[in-house]
Amino acid sequence: MNNYIYYILAILAGLAIATQTGVNAQLRTVVGNPVVAALVSFLVGSFALLLYILFFQRESLGGLSNLSGISWHKWTGGLIGALYVSGVIIIAPRIGAANTTGLIVAGQILFALFLDHFGYLGFIQHSFNMMRLAGAFLLIAGVFLILKN
Repeated sequence: MNNYIYYILAILAGLAIATQTGVNAQLRTVVGNPVVAALVSFLVGSFALLLYILFFQRESLGGLSNLSGISWHKWTGGLIGALYVSGVIIIAPRIGAANTTGLIVAGQILFALFLDHFGYLGFIQHSFNMMRLAGAFLLIAGVFLILKN
């Protein structure tokens, strides 16, 4: 199977996150509070997802009956998302979009290597090797260069 479409979608997700950073920071300016801005952002996103499910995937609502049997850590995704969005809303106006995103990417790369190496959270196991470590080093070196204004 060709993975190029997933690579393109990942790049588009990165574009969306960079855009979201600026939009949510502007929202914070309007409402005057980063947590309220994050709440508004999540409410709009939740409403959009609800509409999508109602119009295009109504049959998937049956899966909600499985929620009572899931382990506690599977509930933390929304909490982590709320902390991420609130944090970005606070950080980005102070250090800029590129610095914020660069540091986030550095943290993501380091922890993603850890998760992949051990196959945690259901990821396919990809052991540490010199190529992966070199790639991470180059990405983090790029972040360092971006931070050097």
